[in-house]
Amino acid sequence: MKTNGGRRRIRALCWSPRAWRGAGMAQKKYLQAKLTQFLREDRIQLWKPPYTDENKKVGLALKDLAKKYSDKLECCENEVEKMIEEIRCKAIERGTGNENYRTTGIATIEVFLPPRLKKDRKNLLETRLLITGRELRSKIAETFGFQENYIKIVINKKQLQLAAETVVDPEMTPYLDIANQTGRSIRIPASERKALMLAMGYHEKGRAFLKRKEYGIALPCLLDADKYFCECCRELLDTVDNYAVLQLDIVWCYFRLEQLECLDDAEKKLNLAQKCFKNCYGENHQRLVHIKGNCGKEKVLFLRLYLLQGIRNYHSGNDVEACEYLNKARQLLKELYIDPSKVDNLLQLGFTAQEARLGLRACDGNVDHAATHITNRREELAQIREEEKEKKRRRLENIRCLKRMGYSTHAAQRALHAASGNLDEALKILLSNPQMWWLNDSNPETDNRQESPSQENIDQLVYMGFDALVAEAALRVFRGNVQLAAQTLAHNGGSLPPDLPLSPEDSLSPPATSPSDSAGTSSASTDEDMETEAVNEILEDIPEHEEDYLDSTLEDEEMIIAEYLSYVENMKSATKKN
Repeated sequence: MKTNGGRRRIRALCWSPRAWRGAGMAQKKYLQAKLTQFLREDRIQLWKPPYTDENKKVGLALKDLAKKYSDKLECCENEVEKMIEEIRCKAIERGTGNENYRTTGIATIEVFLPPRLKKDRKNLLETRLLITGRELRSKIAETFGFQENYIKIVINKKQLQLAAETVVDPEMTPYLDIANQTGRSIRIPASERKALMLAMGYHEKGRAFLKRKEYGIALPCLLDADKYFCECCRELLDTVDNYAVLQLDIVWCYFRLEQLECLDDAEKKLNLAQKCFKNCYGENHQRLVHIKGNCGKEKVLFLRLYLLQGIRNYHSGNDVEACEYLNKARQLLKELYIDPSKVDNLLQLGFTAQEARLGLRACDGNVDHAATHITNRREELAQIREEEKEKKRRRLENIRCLKRMGYSTHAAQRALHAASGNLDEALKILLSNPQMWWLNDSNPETDNRQESPSQENIDQLVYMGFDALVAEAALRVFRGNVQLAAQTLAHNGGSLPPDLPLSPEDSLSPPATSPSDSAGTSSASTDEDMETEAVNEILEDIPEHEEDYLDSTLEDEEMIIAEYLSYVENMKSATKKN
């Protein structure tokens, strides 16, 4: 954890969003940001003389400072003096915390609690820092009356990891797939695939909570998604817009949770989102237009980007930049406005409200063009689904073919994955890597392993030209499977490869099943159940429509744009009046 003036800021994230504050509170935050900016520029240290005396009481020089800044801001001198005193007290508090930590090793942590508990939002907790995340969570639960398992802790915009998470191996999970912007499956390098799939899974989960306005629960999911996206290479992130959209979603959570202390991180994330959109869509969206034929739907993302940039600038005291971004957002809002009667017309044609909104925005509000666009898109997706279904059918048929040759389902899946679905190549891989044949998916109690091969099977291999002793050894290794034994001996010049699991004493027998082996099989089954559970949890939150993230009624955005533009106008009016 990073030191912040002797005090560590954390959040126990399990709250509902607070109600909107009025213009007075927003303007106070704006003035505080401007004063902080002035103090930094003038290198004023409020915790030192002449602004603070030896007893840590306010000095007389603070009044002169308030007069100077009130003239500069054209605001009431008394109000400015109160705000500067608040800033000074916080600085003294941080200094006291630092001093206490140096002498006792005890740090003071600010814990922001859920409003629904009807307690003070910000609470102080004293603790040593040489403790585990789990111990910190227990301490917070005990002190503030939480259920420990329902607490998620965010420190410096990062979720505190308490234990290893259950993850899904995408290589062996064919029912989870990654598609491009047209809906077609895309191949991702194995080193990137798992991280990207986990990132997208957590992002969808977070977005599901965003839709329900459960911002405090959404934020940890989104931060987890950010962590996994960071494990992907830069080239990959520049080809998909998911990473940029995630940055917007995280900053939206900061805003709705009123986490104004995250403004520095918000600025970085918004700049990153803008850069990613440019890399993914092209300088003037030309790449996006080339792929999808239009960029009308994606304007929703830029509206939110400009809105959040406007809010961030307002709370940072940059009123001119705030006004500029908010006006850009308002202009996009006008362009994206949808006539409800046009939506009704499309609903009567059998389309959904979501399809209607997306279609109208893609076609600049033209109902006929939107109907054609939606119909064409439905046909394209139906064709893609048929192609994907056929691809899966061929894959299952290839697995059955390899199973008929004597290989296990697990071994067949691995080989086909490595061979990109090519059956002949998969067979070559299996023949060249006999250790893969031990990827067994059968029950060891019901498999057909033989203690001693039948003479009939040995004779079959001898008839094919193999040595009798080698034939017997091969049949023991492959549990009496003549096909596998013959293929292996033929592929290896009549002998067994040295890397097969043979014991020195009983080299003709495959590894015996021990209680620990059975336990391992049971554990594998449990892992499979956990994997299926994890996948189902992700699947629950994956929306039906592939462009769900572009669909918005923009009602919230419209309200917030008007609200913050009124704050800017009020500031201008107050300045003119003064």
